[in-house]
Amino acid sequence: MRTNPTTSRVGISTIEEKSIRPIDQIIGPVLDITFFPSKLPYIYKALIVKSRDTADKQINVTLEVQQLLGNNRVRAVAMSATDGLMRGMKVIDTGAPLSVQVGGTSLRRIFNVHFVLVEDRGAYFIPSDAFLQQF
Repeated sequence: MRTNPTTSRVGISTIEEKSIRPIDQIIGPVLDITFFPSKLPYIYKALIVKSRDTADKQINVTLEVQQLLGNNRVRAVAMSATDGLMRGMKVIDTGAPLSVQVGGTSLRRIFNVHFVLVEDRGAYFIPSDAFLQQF
């Protein structure tokens, strides 16, 4: 079993092996998703929607589980606009919470929740050897 390098817990499987379920309901930035009982994500875990809308535009929305509704349903909040999302689109459970890298190169920088620079102070660079030392 391969491990997911975005988490620090040993034994987390890759996204291909994660639970993939369809969207049940969308109300603004709030989505309801039904999972299998054995694959129910915990609160604060990240979910990902990667798909294409009706205009064939790429959709990449990150969600965070906020509530367990019962009957194997979770309620998640989108971290970006939900324009183009439809019922039935596939949701991937990452098994990990939202996280960002920290260190000397990220100090005094402003990022959004997707770890994209908000400020205009040049590119953010992580040396490859520093990235590998995290694991």
